[in-house]
Amino acid sequence: MANPPNTARDVWYSWDEYNRLIEDLAVKIHDSGWVFDQIICLARGGMRVGDVLSRLNRIPLAILSASSYRENAGREQGQLDIAPYISMAYGSPSGRVLLVDDMVDTGLTFGKVRGHLLSSYPAIKELRTAVVWWKAHSVVSPDYHSVYLEDNPWIHQPFEAYDTLTLDELKKTHQNGA
Repeated sequence: MANPPNTARDVWYSWDEYNRLIEDLAVKIHDSGWVFDQIICLARGGMRVGDVLSRLNRIPLAILSASSYRENAGREQGQLDIAPYISMAYGSPSGRVLLVDDMVDTGLTFGKVRGHLLSSYPAIKELRTAVVWWKAHSVVSPDYHSVYLEDNPWIHQPFEAYDTLTLDELKKTHQNGA
C-alpha cells in the first residue's frame, strides 16, 4: 500500500526508507570513529534502531522504557515516565554508552532520560546520543542523526499501521489471503 503524499506537516516513510535511514545512522556513527561499550535504546521507538545498531556493532542491546506520547493516539506529549530498571543481559550501564531513539522531537524526553542515566549510573564515563530524525524545535541536539527536519513535521513510521489495526481486522486480512 502506497503512503499518502508528504506535506509540510506530515511525512510518511516506507519500510525500505526507514531501514535505509537506520543504516545511514549506523554508518555515520562508525565513520565518526567513536567506539562505545554499550547501547541503550528507548522503548518503544528506539527498539528497531537499537536492534540494528546492536547487530552491526556486535554489542548487546539494553532497553530502557520511557513514555510521554500517550495522549491523542500518540500525538500529544504528556507526563514523562521512566522505568526504574534497564533490561540488559548483564551488569549495569558503564563506560562509553550510546543512547538511541527513533527521533528527538521536543527534546524533553531525551534530555531528561540522558540526565537520569548520568545521575543514576555514575559508571557511565561518556554518553552520546543517536536518532534517525532530529526536529529543529528540539531543545537538545543529538550527537548523531540521519535526517534533520527544519519544518518539524509529524513523522509517520511504517509500523504505525499496527497502532490502529485490531486483531480481528488482522485475522480477516489473513483469512482473505492478503
